[in-house]
Amino acid sequence: MHRILGIDPGLHITGWGVIDYDGFHLKYVSHGTIVSQPSDGISLRLGNIFKGLSDIIEEYSPKEVGMEEVFVNKNPISSLKLGMARGTAICCAGVLGLKVFEYGANKVKKSVVGVGHASKDQVSIMVQKLLNCGNIKADAADALAVAICHAHHKRFYAVAV
Repeated sequence: MHRILGIDPGLHITGWGVIDYDGFHLKYVSHGTIVSQPSDGISLRLGNIFKGLSDIIEEYSPKEVGMEEVFVNKNPISSLKLGMARGTAICCAGVLGLKVFEYGANKVKKSVVGVGHASKDQVSIMVQKLLNCGNIKADAADALAVAICHAHHKRFYAVAV
């Protein structure tokens, strides 16, 4: 079995999900979120993300990390904050010796739902069905979707950042 950590980074909520796969079968391991408070300030919030992901990597020992590619919001401040959260997640993985593989949002959705413009609800429902793991909130479902996408595409195409 090969273990993958999927990450859906966000400054307020970072979703994460861990799966195992053997090339043909997916197995749910765990999922959750790392939540930070706006009142803590940017340095403490990013530190919270780094520490939370470090603990998850230590506990579950994934071999690789999947993450959705960056997208640009209409609001440049939101894009900047997302970029800081993503950079923190990438840095954490790198410090702990893991490669991070990025996938576009449409590729993730198509891998899980079969349609590149699927809704968050559709992604969540399909993740739950594919992994037989019960109800999962959106941020963690998105992270598990990225992990599933990486499992499906690892053999064919994956670019580490």
